[in-house]
Amino acid sequence: MMDPKARHWIAGFLESQVAERNAARNTQLAYRRDLEGFAAFLAMRGSTLSAAGRAEIEAYLILLNADGMAPSTRARKLSSIRQFYRFAYEDGLRTDNPAMLIEGPGKIMRLPKTLNIQEVDTLLAAAEGYGHTARDRLRCACLMQLLYATGMRVSELVALPVAATRGDPQILLIKGKGNKERLVPLSSPARTALHAWLEARDAHEAGRSTAKGIPESRFLFPSRGQSGHLTRFRFYVMIKTLALAAGIAPDKVTPHRLRHAFATHLLAGGADLRSIQTLLGHADISTTEIYTHVLDARLRALVLDHHPLARPAQA
Repeated sequence: MMDPKARHWIAGFLESQVAERNAARNTQLAYRRDLEGFAAFLAMRGSTLSAAGRAEIEAYLILLNADGMAPSTRARKLSSIRQFYRFAYEDGLRTDNPAMLIEGPGKIMRLPKTLNIQEVDTLLAAAEGYGHTARDRLRCACLMQLLYATGMRVSELVALPVAATRGDPQILLIKGKGNKERLVPLSSPARTALHAWLEARDAHEAGRSTAKGIPESRFLFPSRGQSGHLTRFRFYVMIKTLALAAGIAPDKVTPHRLRHAFATHLLAGGADLRSIQTLLGHADISTTEIYTHVLDARLRALVLDHHPLARPAQA
């Protein structure tokens, strides 16, 4: 059983993350799991969160490494421990911060997989004819156009309130992680698809309201499920089937890859990183910088394939 003091400290830390950073539910759960795992390790060594020093934290990281845990997961767990002890120090629960000088595992740079412009165009064209009914086809076209035009996260897209799309907007207000809001311009094709879907959506919602007395949904993409809107899983299945219909390998197409395509194509077209950071809703520019590596890789391939000095010498 966990030390009561440790449990109390973790609860206080989670409350501070909600109050100061508006930490999401999943973030809170991740922090709790990480800290309870570390507390369990300390208990086996006869120590506690309130008494642990730098040596115990480093021993824990060594154990995680020996167990084959991925560097990214170890880095996340260390981040949780660091933030916890910074909170304990700043709140006067401890007189020191034992995690302050500990370096985590280096991050492995993984280039995001994306889609080229032709593949995206093929998907967007296929979306206009995908679905059993005219309303299904209009919804699919709107989903795909909005996703590529804005670079939204799929969670932001499926839960988009219909009120944000009224009045033929040229700019869309999106509420992202931590309830942070950002403005993203809409392309002309996205506005056209949105207008067509709204007409079909509103007619359907009005019909249900009249016939069954069901209140009209507040979401742009309503659903009869518990959430009240199209789920991420349902959209994931939809986009896989759409890829198949478009003649593109389904394992190559995900909602997140369209977000990557949005950013990569903007960068290739001359957009600056700060603008892309704002459009994507990244809190840190370093997250956005990954797209420069994607572009660099493409430029290197371009040079190697087409520059005369890169061609093998003729015998």
